[in-house]
Amino acid sequence: MLKHLYIKNYTLIDELDIDLSSGFSVITGETGAGKSIILGAIGLLLGQRADTKAVKTDKQKCTIEARFDISRYDIKPWFEDNNLDCDEGECIIRRELTATGKSRAFINDTPTSLQQTRELGEMLVDVHSQHQNLLLQKEDFQINVLDIIAANNKYKEEYRKAFTEYHKAENTLQELKKQIAQTKKNEEFMRFQLNELNNACLKEGEQEELEQEQEAATHTEDIKTILYEANALLNDDNVGALMTLHQASTKLEAGTRLFPKIKELSERINSTFIELKDIAQETETTMEDIDFDPERLTFINERLDTIYSLQRKFHKDSVSELIEEQRILQESIDNIDNSDATVAEQEAAVAHLLHDAQAKADKLTESRKKAVGKVEKTICASLAALGMTNVVFKIEITKDEMSAKGQDRVVFLFSANKGMALRPVAQVASGGEIARLMLSLKALISGAIKLPTIIFDEIDTGVSGRVAEKMADIMRQMGDADRQVISITHLPQIAALGEFHYKVEKHETKEGTTSVMRQLTKDERIDEIAQMLSGSDVTEAARTNAKVLLKM
Repeated sequence: MLKHLYIKNYTLIDELDIDLSSGFSVITGETGAGKSIILGAIGLLLGQRADTKAVKTDKQKCTIEARFDISRYDIKPWFEDNNLDCDEGECIIRRELTATGKSRAFINDTPTSLQQTRELGEMLVDVHSQHQNLLLQKEDFQINVLDIIAANNKYKEEYRKAFTEYHKAENTLQELKKQIAQTKKNEEFMRFQLNELNNACLKEGEQEELEQEQEAATHTEDIKTILYEANALLNDDNVGALMTLHQASTKLEAGTRLFPKIKELSERINSTFIELKDIAQETETTMEDIDFDPERLTFINERLDTIYSLQRKFHKDSVSELIEEQRILQESIDNIDNSDATVAEQEAAVAHLLHDAQAKADKLTESRKKAVGKVEKTICASLAALGMTNVVFKIEITKDEMSAKGQDRVVFLFSANKGMALRPVAQVASGGEIARLMLSLKALISGAIKLPTIIFDEIDTGVSGRVAEKMADIMRQMGDADRQVISITHLPQIAALGEFHYKVEKHETKEGTTSVMRQLTKDERIDEIAQMLSGSDVTEAARTNAKVLLKM
């Protein structure tokens, strides 16, 4: 429940610091006093989008903070999932907004996202304003009401998973068919391209080897000349490197008798001589082996022309890329050749998942149908107590296309008077009837999901007198069931039944207009109820009537 509310520098509010109680409380005040401002501040606190106009004129920042008692509600798992500290008994939510538009949210003094604030807020507070009556026109709202009473979360989750899998598989099937159809349009051209690549018999590294061989074949004479000259420098009988080394070796060998250390140098020269002699022989052999082969050069040129032509045609830079293109084309052709089998396999998977989703949808439908009687009976009894003695309320469930919510179309049918045909609620109910129906539904829902705090913003629109008193009775009963119910009202019959009474007032000061909210004393309640009964001129008769309403 909402234990404490603090608001500073929010529109017309300078500072509001007030404790709130459990059970049934009422908030009253003249039109324009600021009741909607307080409700707006609570909405901002619970994750609604911020508007810089909310900051009080000439102030830099507004702050809204609420302290909640969460000791009786199992909210700890949410804190664990969001990695937030959790006090077992209390939770503090704070929202700050600057005049420059910067907005920050905190849960237990830890900065959080608006989404997190909104999620927690939905578990703590349900704000029912007049525009929420329009929810009765929404089929989603109607099916959600039925699901809450049916307590079918298990069936909903099982169906949701099954439907998601089916929907995913169906999308895959449609995409597969689309791809196959698109591929078949280009089949003939793709087969031509693949055949061209297959006929080329490409090999990794082939292009580099051919280009090197082509370079050598093109410069055969130059290479032979180089080898010949190198061999001559090694083998010349007079000045060749081999002859020179041989002479040096002989000299050193002769000197070893005189200076033994020369032996090592002699051996090194001999080793070099042997290696150089081997090089000379290999140079000569290589020179003799080189021969110009015009046929081989023609083959190399033609092969490279084929490779270059394919690279230009397929916009590739290497044989490796051409081979990869060949693989992709082959895979596409294989997919075309096997498309019937592939589609058949996917269709079988879709059919299986559809059957599974259908079975789970049937269980979900059955759970909803079982809850229909309870909802109809409870709502009719509640509306009868609210003065609609001839009301007929029915829930119609018809089969619809499968969607994320199941296969059911749920419509609330309504007839307020004898002889009036049942019609969808949105088409026939008046404003006052809608208000009473929504209150009855909220009372039913709150009993099922145990919301800590429910705020009704002028749900009494279109009703008065005895009906208003009965509406107050329902809200008081809701407050007695371990819940906090707050009603913003203009009706004395409702205000009188509140266990706690708060009043919103607007004052004119030197600094401007400001709104305040305070809890009324016993005597102040009498005056407030009397004023609501008689207007600005409070008579003794009005006070007497107020005491009757307050049971004093």
